[in-house]
Amino acid sequence: MLLTIAHDTRYHYGQPAWLVVQALRLWPAPSESQKVKSWRVEVDGKVLRPTGVDGFGNPVATHAIDREVSELHLAVHAQVRTSDRSGVHGDDAGGLPPMFFLKPTPLTQPSPGIVALADAAAGEGEALERLHRLANAVRDKVDYVSDTSDACTSAGEAFEAGTGVCQDHAQVLIAAARHLGYPARYVSGYLCPMEAGFPAASHAWAELFVDGLGWVGFDPANRVSPDEHYVRVACGRDYRDAAPVRGMRRGGGEETLEVDVHITQSVQATQ
Repeated sequence: MLLTIAHDTRYHYGQPAWLVVQALRLWPAPSESQKVKSWRVEVDGKVLRPTGVDGFGNPVATHAIDREVSELHLAVHAQVRTSDRSGVHGDDAGGLPPMFFLKPTPLTQPSPGIVALADAAAGEGEALERLHRLANAVRDKVDYVSDTSDACTSAGEAFEAGTGVCQDHAQVLIAAARHLGYPARYVSGYLCPMEAGFPAASHAWAELFVDGLGWVGFDPANRVSPDEHYVRVACGRDYRDAAPVRGMRRGGGEETLEVDVHITQSVQATQ
């Protein structure tokens, strides 16, 4: 499937900011499930290219604006050909060893409730069967409700609240899987609507390491493994490692965001 992505983010500052610095993870790393035909990132209309690769294999760049600014526009324009591999990402050539992703982080520390859910839900059986049960149990526990969490919400906090968004579902699943001994990591990317009437969106899910298959994606928010509707961009131990944009500023007063994501799809012969 050929997906065309247009992602615009506009930052508006209540007062002029005189310094804005942002670290961007907006470019995809190579993956067997997708072929990037074109990918362009712009900051206020100027093309920005990756300047390096972080420890997780994500292309990264940092930009700074050291003049007064009242708004900032980030844009991603891309075309990606995707395929359905039943969520199997496989092994990362030259990447960090899977065991690195067993250690909890502050955002993925398993709470007593997460530990109890993991032990009860996974049960016995083959790894994939156990992990699909676990992902569904996370979704059963944490209802999808927007504006009930933020970038600082931990897996334990979302679990106890019983509400959250895709970021929270991913981090709760990661915490639970690590407790069971499965290396787990956070993935950020895009989701093209699977049905008419549903909006395109930036999205997040988890990848869990399964012996014999490598990294396998699980999207507890939608109770599926990623298929050709997903575009994988960055990964890390948790949201903070894979966040598309992280930054700081001086001045600016109150900040408001306008985010617009459009993804169109077409089915064409593989080229």
